[in-house]
Amino acid sequence: MKQGVDPDELTRPFWAAANENRLVVQNCTTCDRLQHPPGPRCHQCGAGDSLEWKEMSGRGRIYNYGVVHDCPIRLLQEDQPFNVAVIMLDDDPGIQMYSHLPGTPVDDVPVGAEVEVVFEATANGQKVPEWRVVAEAR
Repeated sequence: MKQGVDPDELTRPFWAAANENRLVVQNCTTCDRLQHPPGPRCHQCGAGDSLEWKEMSGRGRIYNYGVVHDCPIRLLQEDQPFNVAVIMLDDDPGIQMYSHLPGTPVDDVPVGAEVEVVFEATANGQKVPEWRVVAEAR
């Protein structure tokens, strides 16, 4: 995928970690809850001064997927059709991320399969977390 990412103040730690091939998500030290996407306050307890970035294992499972055939984003149109999979993190299944599943044929997504994070550079050089299948669903 060629579209670039432009980190803002809130998401900069997430993207900086991605450039180091690390996956991090926010963690509230007040209520011990992980959250993604990041926010200025805890989505659970509302605390704003107790958010930290916590490194994840980089493992998960494919929950579901769809195939994009008519993307409105011009920079992604030449890659159509492509998978968009919902990944549940092993660290907290409530945390879900999306992936194009590099190396997985379009519409041949093994729902329930184990995946691991890989980092791919975008058009502006910013790395983004993607996921690749490591074991088929049991």
